[in-house]
Amino acid sequence: MASSTEPRKGWETVSQVYVRVLRAVVYLLVAISGASVLAIMGVTCADVVLRLKWVNRPFVGAFDIVKIAGAISLATALPYTTAVKGHVAIEYFHHKLNRPGRIALDTVIRLLAMALFAFFAWRSFAYGFDLHSNNQVSQTLQLPVFWVPFVIGFCCAVVVLVIGHNLVHPGREMIKP
Repeated sequence: MASSTEPRKGWETVSQVYVRVLRAVVYLLVAISGASVLAIMGVTCADVVLRLKWVNRPFVGAFDIVKIAGAISLATALPYTTAVKGHVAIEYFHHKLNRPGRIALDTVIRLLAMALFAFFAWRSFAYGFDLHSNNQVSQTLQLPVFWVPFVIGFCCAVVVLVIGHNLVHPGREMIKP
């Protein structure tokens, strides 16, 4: 006869794997964010150097690359910032409440944030499909840009999962900064 702890052990294993995979995704996204910031710096520096009087050859497409890399760096940093609870919080009302009031307020805020980021993810994917169907490209380099809203939507979906983890495990960061 199976003991009552076996299903719990199975659930704990699934939960541990889920958190491990979610952390890996968050770390991968923050690495992409860092690479995007480096790309922005490199392209900007190259553009400045190439515009000097003795070279006089601007970096063609620098604006396109910086614009795309900026969107990617911002979107891919959101899950990490959420996981370490690095967002700015105004806690004036939070400190005026008793413990049950704080828990209720925190739960409502997290659920609203999950709904908001789920909406952002949905609309980002819808926008990406619109860009794809219209064959939208960047201005100078003519690069397809439909994938940028897909990345943003994916990052928003990951934020929903991170907020859900924080909702289930209150008072703890998913990742230590």
